[in-house]
Amino acid sequence: MPQDLPPAGGYEPVQYKKSPRKRVPPSRDALRGRGRDDIWVLEGREGNTRAEVDIAFGCTGNYSAGLEWMDTMADVWDSELAREKMWSRIHLIPLLTAEEDRDLVRRHLADQAREKELLGSTTSAYNSDRYVRPTFAITPTKISK
Repeated sequence: MPQDLPPAGGYEPVQYKKSPRKRVPPSRDALRGRGRDDIWVLEGREGNTRAEVDIAFGCTGNYSAGLEWMDTMADVWDSELAREKMWSRIHLIPLLTAEEDRDLVRRHLADQAREKELLGSTTSAYNSDRYVRPTFAITPTKISK
C-alpha cells in the first residue's frame, strides 16, 4: 500500500492570530469570596462572556479575608445536595428492582409457553428446580413501532 504523502510543493500556509491574554481570577472563587493574590490567565475568545464576568468580579486575597463563611456555607450546601441526590436514588432501587423482576417473570413464562408449544413439554438445562436468572436475552430481529 503506498504511503500518503503531502502534495507536491507542500501545503498552503495556515492563517492564525494570537489572542491577547487577560489576567483574571476564576469566577467561582471570586463569587464565593475566595480571591487569590496569584494571577490567573484566560485566553479571550470571541463570544466569551465568562471572561467579562471574571473581570467584573476580580478581587485579591486581602479583600476576601472576612468572607470565608461564604465558602463554608457553599460547601455545606453542596454536600447537602449530594446527600439528597444519593438518598433519592437509594429510595428508587426497590421500585426499579421490582419492575425488572416483573419483566423477567413475564419473559420467562413466555419462553416456557413458547417451548411447550414447539416441543410439547418443558425441559430444563439445569440440574435443579431452583430459578436461575438468565444471562442473555433474545431480542426480535424486526422492531415495529
